[in-house]
Amino acid sequence: MVRTLFATRLYEAELADPALIAALAHSIRTLAADDKAGARWSREHGYRGYTSYASLNDLTQRDPAFADLARLLTRHAAAFAGDCAFDLVRKPKLDSLWVNLLKSGGQHSGHIHPHSIISGTFYVEAPPGSGAIRFEDPRLPQMMAAPRRRADAPEELQAFVSVTPRPGLLLLWESWLRHEVTAGTAKAERLSISFNFA
Repeated sequence: MVRTLFATRLYEAELADPALIAALAHSIRTLAADDKAGARWSREHGYRGYTSYASLNDLTQRDPAFADLARLLTRHAAAFAGDCAFDLVRKPKLDSLWVNLLKSGGQHSGHIHPHSIISGTFYVEAPPGSGAIRFEDPRLPQMMAAPRRRADAPEELQAFVSVTPRPGLLLLWESWLRHEVTAGTAKAERLSISFNFA
């Protein structure tokens, strides 16, 4: 008998609301044009495009489209917390939310989201060739002399799993899960909204 232990969950849903997606796309491009502090931070940190990560923390108060998205995200985060069997006294609370406008060839190196329990990304625009989000097996540093997995190994045995973004795709994961955005070849911009729940 072989048992599977220590599962890592990845929640996936479709938020197929064309009006909301269009409103969010417009808002992201407006922020990218108007948020000088975010543009400066992006330049100084080598971010190929724009992110509001270090400049704006009140998007849900600024724009009704973000408030609408926050309500949807909160429902999905509660469902994911239940699937993870978290023993919580209240539902997860949206702690931070920021936008990303990634230009062609842009990427984001591997990282985690400290001080949160659930993190995620919602894809607003993802043209063909957009960089994938790639998740890393959290046990990788402890594997020492473990052999590589075959290319045809099932997904749950792979060291890295990539998900190709598409408009309307919502992904949630536990915040300790290391992930990165790989460089894309798309000429158009990739728009996404990332967030954390505490």
